[in-house]
Amino acid sequence: MTTKRSPAEIAWFGALCDDDYEQIGVVQNDLRSSWDHCRDIVLEAERCGFDNILLPSGYSLGIDTVSFASSVASLTSTMKLLVAVRCGEVWPPQLARQMATLNQTLNGRLTINIISSEMPGESLDGRARYARTRENMQILRTLLRGDRLDHEGEFYSLHLDPPRIAAEKPHDPQFYFGGLSEEARDVAAAEADVYLMWPDTEEVVAETIDDMRVRAATYGRTLRFGYRCHVVVRDTPEQALDAANWIVGGVDASEGDRIRSQSLDSQSIGVRRQAELRETSANDGFVEDYLWTGIGRARSGCGAAIVGTPLEVAGKINRYRDLGIDAFIFSGYPHKEECTRFAQSVLPLVR
Repeated sequence: MTTKRSPAEIAWFGALCDDDYEQIGVVQNDLRSSWDHCRDIVLEAERCGFDNILLPSGYSLGIDTVSFASSVASLTSTMKLLVAVRCGEVWPPQLARQMATLNQTLNGRLTINIISSEMPGESLDGRARYARTRENMQILRTLLRGDRLDHEGEFYSLHLDPPRIAAEKPHDPQFYFGGLSEEARDVAAAEADVYLMWPDTEEVVAETIDDMRVRAATYGRTLRFGYRCHVVVRDTPEQALDAANWIVGGVDASEGDRIRSQSLDSQSIGVRRQAELRETSANDGFVEDYLWTGIGRARSGCGAAIVGTPLEVAGKINRYRDLGIDAFIFSGYPHKEECTRFAQSVLPLVR
């Protein structure tokens, strides 16, 4: 019997943060983050039929996200852009004007990945940082909707009309947001539209979805759920695992530690959970069927990949869909080549 599933949003990943190599950690100048290289990834993702593309943001890594998104927006026509914004870095009314302008360029195709960031050089505890992030989300949504803002909070006191561009073309943005701490979950339940998760076992994914549904209901809201994961797709299981191992084969343990430690969120609960998955995986790196944690040996953040044949990878994705996930953000190494391979071999199986 065939299971009828609701359509899922399938997105790719734009490698703006200097992490696109044939082997992670082995620098190739032609694959470093640049306008030309990242533009080519975006255009290939749209050509391949992806629904959206995440444009990530890091202060010290790669190129600026909003500037890049503004430059590439007019080159696209169908695919949405999921633009990551670091809340601590931009004054909220100015960010609203930037996002409204970008959405006009995209003709309504803007989605926003909210990152609960500090300002460069700043250090805030989790409670304060997430409280400020929540205020940012409230301010940004109000102004992008074209509504007057009267906000009195712990971090911002703002009383002003929306910028003209937002008032003339209101936009109710989809906020994608993730985090495993209590503070992060509460902000997501209250303010996010899509709760993003990093890779985890199907059991833990199901538990997280159940928890977030209950939390959102206390605010009279519902959430969509997203899943951010790497993929390694090859014709046979053996070829897929060989390719996965080769991707991380250029770094030793000390170099992997250095790569992970340079991330600004290297001590977050989410990053620690990715490390736990690696520690509890089998000798071959699989923590459960097709979920391979070895990729986390050489990178920070999202630390696992779905590894297998096209049918195996599609089957794993569909199991996540059955758990309640309907927004996926995939990536692979190198990003442009794996984008094409995934689109040709897996996308037709999950559409």
